[in-house]
Amino acid sequence: MKVDVILGLQWGDEGKGKIVDVFTPHYDIIARFQGGPNAGHTIEFGGKKFVLHTIPSGIFHPKTQNVIGNGVIIDPFILFKEIDKLAEAGMHPEENLLVSRRAHLILPSHRLLDAALENNKGDSRIGSTLKGIGPCYTDKYGRSGLRVGNISDPDFNSRYQRQKEEHLAVVRHVGFDYSGQRFDTFAFDEYEERWFDAIRRMKGLMIIDSESFLNEALDQGKSVLAEGAQGTMLDVDFGSYPYVTSSNTVSAGVCAGLGISPRRIGKIFGVFKAYCTRVGSGPFPTELDDEYGNNMRIGGNEFGSTTGRPRRCGWLDLPALKYSLMLNGIDSLIMMKADVLNAFQEIKICTGYQRGDEPVEGFPFDLSDPALSPVYTELQGWNCDLKVCTTMDHIPARLGDYIKFIEKFLDCPIDIISTGPDRTQTLKR
Repeated sequence: MKVDVILGLQWGDEGKGKIVDVFTPHYDIIARFQGGPNAGHTIEFGGKKFVLHTIPSGIFHPKTQNVIGNGVIIDPFILFKEIDKLAEAGMHPEENLLVSRRAHLILPSHRLLDAALENNKGDSRIGSTLKGIGPCYTDKYGRSGLRVGNISDPDFNSRYQRQKEEHLAVVRHVGFDYSGQRFDTFAFDEYEERWFDAIRRMKGLMIIDSESFLNEALDQGKSVLAEGAQGTMLDVDFGSYPYVTSSNTVSAGVCAGLGISPRRIGKIFGVFKAYCTRVGSGPFPTELDDEYGNNMRIGGNEFGSTTGRPRRCGWLDLPALKYSLMLNGIDSLIMMKADVLNAFQEIKICTGYQRGDEPVEGFPFDLSDPALSPVYTELQGWNCDLKVCTTMDHIPARLGDYIKFIEKFLDCPIDIISTGPDRTQTLKR
């Protein structure tokens, strides 16, 4: 068996969580391969809405095992907030959740350091979620991080204190006053206390060597779906650097994030919105700072599920999407939130860039170049409610034209269309 992959092709928030939830009944294992609680995967069904930050989106299917892979970084406090919310809804997530002992831990001081460094950037802030993601990955690659497998070590507390003091030294050096800094309404000392409570609870989870577990499962003929977080344009190597996340969000990240050989990668599904959004700072060539952008924001409820911040909205960027397809080797496309464009009379699509009057070949290295501007093609909107569409045969002709235009430009099929937030509002070819 091979590992299939679902990942985002834009700046995150594409709707991956819903699609993983829809796909889960066809898989034995869902495995998250990178990122941390800066992710926010929203799933809606039965009139209820759930937001997951660390737990894989297959958790609502009790017969499917959900693995937090080694490439994920975990804040134990946030993890157990998720677990407890699911338990309050009558679920038993600890029964089908497994955690890699190689996954790194986000310490309370990572979050403090994140806030200090972001504050120190002034006008050059990247728009961090302040969840400690960057500092945790920095320690991971600096070879000083603490991992899930260390929580039972006799010297865990002393290693924790040593790393905490190193972080606080940097915080003091940049002159950041953290006396008023609060995390999830808690002051630093209170947050640290609750973090250690979560560490104690974590010892009761199923902690595994996830790389061995997954490879053995594949050898036994079990099906595995890898779930990505954020999006391709936020990849630390290939995204709009430096306004990116701190991990590899592309399909190549699956191998390192789960301990899977490239030979074991199967079908790769790419998820994108019918338009574009972005949270935080960074270049966004097709951004709409007008009523069109505001209508997208309101119609799509475009507010960060992790931060609550309003998302920036704009027209679909096909050169960026084509770049993402190249990086990921996408086999099949999934278009989300087509319904958000229901009321638009005309819809623009970016089909290229120009610098001044000169066309730009390929995808630009620096999207923040002020001389760079998008080139648009305008299509007629379908201007009707997609709730009445129960199969692809029912979609309006102009939506069909929109789909065909995208497919032709990208030379890749769109096999699934989402027409609403609920898992049932999903049309498949």
